Amino acid sequence: MQYFKNRKTIFDEFFEHRDMLIVQYMNGDITKKEFLDMNYSFIQKMRVKPFQRIDSYSKGIYNYQYYNMMAKYHKMMAQEIKNKGKHPNYYRKYIEDTNYYYNEKDKTSFRLLRLIEFKNVEAYFIKIESINLKNKLYEIVLKDYEYSVLHSKSLWLLNVLKKEGVFVNKTKKSVIDYYVNERY
Repeated sequence: MQYFKNRKTIFDEFFEHRDMLIVQYMNGDITKKEFLDMNYSFIQKMRVKPFQRIDSYSKGIYNYQYYNMMAKYHKMMAQEIKNKGKHPNYYRKYIEDTNYYYNEKDKTSFRLLRLIEFKNVEAYFIKIESINLKNKLYEIVLKDYEYSVLHSKSLWLLNVLKKEGVFVNKTKKSVIDYYVNERY
């Protein structure tokens, strides 16, 4: 019986690995690109797909991180292809995949917020260096959960946040400014 108590869950493994990468990134040991590459490789190795039902915080945040990482990875790959000026079909496919994963991430954010009934949540636009994301990218902080920060630029999700009364019409510095304002 003791064996099962000490056994790590997939959530433990995933978040411990992710936390380790975050520390390496914050210490300057790895770049944002390396962070994304290593996260992508780890998820591929784990072979754990997103959960169909989000009936716990852990499942919701796992799905969010999964889709977010997949979107960023595909966006990075699309940019690399675009920079080389080759393979426009691959570029289009990566962009389609990027949009798909970001959409799934936004749906997951909504499902997670609904699960916690929008309680102790604050959302606001963030100060961002990217001109394209200014007044578009917003942050959603789940105050009851440590290190729980979601991001989106979805208009439909923004409208939901406003309707639920959790969106503050201000622009603030992101709680993870060191990450959101670095290019990859």
